[in-house]
Amino acid sequence: MPQTSSLPRPVSRRSLLRAFGGTAALGALAGCGVPAAYVKPADRAVRDDSATDKKLTWANWPLYIDTDDDNPNKRPTLDAFRGRTGISVDYAEEINDNDEFFGKVSPALMNHQSTGRDLIVISDWMCARFVRLGWVQRMDRADQPNVAKYLDPLLRSPAFDPGRLHTVPWQSGITGIAYNRRKLGREIRHVSDLWADDLKGRVTLLSGLDESFALLMQGDGVDITRWTADDFHRVCDRVEKEVHRGQIRRFTGNDYTKDLVSGDVLACQAYSGDVIQLQADNPDIQFVVPEEGAELWSDSLMIPDRARHKANAERLIDYYYDPEVAAELAAWVNYVCPVPAAKDVLAASKDEDTAALADNPLIFPDDTMRRRLAIARDITSTERVEYAQRWNKIVGL
Repeated sequence: MPQTSSLPRPVSRRSLLRAFGGTAALGALAGCGVPAAYVKPADRAVRDDSATDKKLTWANWPLYIDTDDDNPNKRPTLDAFRGRTGISVDYAEEINDNDEFFGKVSPALMNHQSTGRDLIVISDWMCARFVRLGWVQRMDRADQPNVAKYLDPLLRSPAFDPGRLHTVPWQSGITGIAYNRRKLGREIRHVSDLWADDLKGRVTLLSGLDESFALLMQGDGVDITRWTADDFHRVCDRVEKEVHRGQIRRFTGNDYTKDLVSGDVLACQAYSGDVIQLQADNPDIQFVVPEEGAELWSDSLMIPDRARHKANAERLIDYYYDPEVAAELAAWVNYVCPVPAAKDVLAASKDEDTAALADNPLIFPDDTMRRRLAIARDITSTERVEYAQRWNKIVGL
């Protein structure tokens, strides 16, 4: 079975506003107020060569697919896909940051040109931008029976893409709270517990706006599927207060795990997939979905405009929604599996450690946890510049 405890995590998967000229430039280009950026449906597709050209090019994040235990350059599920379909996959681990990748492909997409990629994986808050700009193609669900049957109902209809017509989750995760139960000496059950006096200077929050705001709003009792400007600014007021009184040690990217492991931090905003890795070495580290709720997010597959192998890409997406394949992937990456039916596959494994993954609520959330999870309404292009400016000032970006 995959040695999950030793796997490094994908880097900077959900970071914000680093590589593409700051908030003003990014907001201006992303907004539909820039007529040249929007692509009409009739201009998104070109001739599909899938029937005669059995290949596709796929851009993904590093360390986000299964690899062979003895040869990290081999990817068993991709090899099996080629054996099953005859379709070869040029797989590139080239996405290290959502905004950096946006900057890389946007010149081609806004000028109605091919990106050279048939399939990409980016975070849903960035997917929303691509969908609104018309930079991705609508998928043919008639050719994706596994997606239609097995996609988790919680993920089926985000506000930015009702019915998931343009996007399909690759893996999901939960933004919640991680803490060291033994060192803290008590449980954490609420977001407000982060502001307790015994945690002063021992708390970190995520620095990215899109990563942080939803959980903090939920702690304030907000329905994140329909939050408002007042909700956002109220959260900012609270965070500013906690910064000024020294409650928050710092704002972090994925490096929050170092502070938690070292003991410099006792509680922090965290991603469920990271905590699974940390728990393998330190069972005192706990992950909690607060009683007020937590954000369920996804990194999703999309077929960009002018892709020349659309049908091949759709077939690959559907392949990963076969519960047997989804289970193999889940056992390696340890994020929330978007195919709940994969749980039974893992539970039936003859390997005891693999079977145990089926009972891990951070891979297959139980009913109690699922009732607390919600997909946040994304930040629109008109909101983004104002909100990012205020948040980045608090964070110090």
